[in-house]
Amino acid sequence: MRFLITGTAGFVGFHIARRLIYAGHSVTGVDGMTPFYDVTLKQARLDQLRLSEGFTGEVVMLNQKDRLRDIAFDCRPEIIIHLAAQASIRAGAENPRTYIAANLEGTFNILEIAKDAHPIHFILASSSSIYGDSQGPFKETHRTDHPLSLYAATKKAAEDMAHAYSHLWKIPTTVVRLFTVYGPWGRPDMALFKFVKAALVGEPIDVYGYGKMKRDFTYIDDLVEAAARLIDRPPRQGQPLSEFDSLSPAAPYRVVNIGAGQPVCLEDAINAVEKRLDAPLRRRYVGMQRGDVLVTFASTALLYDLIGYTPSTKLDTGLESFIAWYRQFYTAGR
Repeated sequence: MRFLITGTAGFVGFHIARRLIYAGHSVTGVDGMTPFYDVTLKQARLDQLRLSEGFTGEVVMLNQKDRLRDIAFDCRPEIIIHLAAQASIRAGAENPRTYIAANLEGTFNILEIAKDAHPIHFILASSSSIYGDSQGPFKETHRTDHPLSLYAATKKAAEDMAHAYSHLWKIPTTVVRLFTVYGPWGRPDMALFKFVKAALVGEPIDVYGYGKMKRDFTYIDDLVEAAARLIDRPPRQGQPLSEFDSLSPAAPYRVVNIGAGQPVCLEDAINAVEKRLDAPLRRRYVGMQRGDVLVTFASTALLYDLIGYTPSTKLDTGLESFIAWYRQFYTAGR
């Protein structure tokens, strides 16, 4: 099949694109290569994908709508996966305009492409931050009307725009809400990446929420497996699986969590890094940052009902793989 994927130089986009290429699909990837974090890492991911004849990569920003449209016209996608976004809750207070440009204007441009391309399935990446300070486990049917950060607000707005397009143009749409993804080729701004780096170089770490925060750490291979299975399950309007299904009554549109369903206290995650590396970490305990939430906790019941699979990799196992990659990548002259 022919795929158009945004954000293929990003962490999740790279892994999903690689899985699809290995499965024999044709992938056209777009990425703006923005310097939100180390562009060298993004370029290394892109270089890996370009080793395959099944991949075509284009460097283009989401607001370059005419160029995006030309790329889509050339590749004639059967499936569109929109992963590119301005991420991070904390950075939203410092540079809010980038979130509007990428997450709202950029998503609008991709939705316009989907309207014309009539894909078999449109998949939009969203975030656990949508749930705000709700009580877990977070179910897809929970209300999400009270975002606590601009990032969360833009992801909520992107979901709503996708629902409208799904209704108006009958685009089968699945929104996947992702929960604290980690693993090889991960993002340097994420907590586990920071902890491992600090432990290896002997630097102190900031521990937000005084170590009481909990995150539903989801290993990247588990996310990719879930996403690959969901590709073959486009929503059909009027066919809910159960009363807990998030299927829209007005559109072929569904929201699905992809998370481990096992929140881990930050203090326990730090202890796991220390144990795995046999290196103590000096902690600076600080309060929660503006817009952050205390706990993320996915309900995975709907995901299992849809694909018969839920993430199961334990944090210790995932950490071992991440640390092995980190040591290899950052001792290879980078």
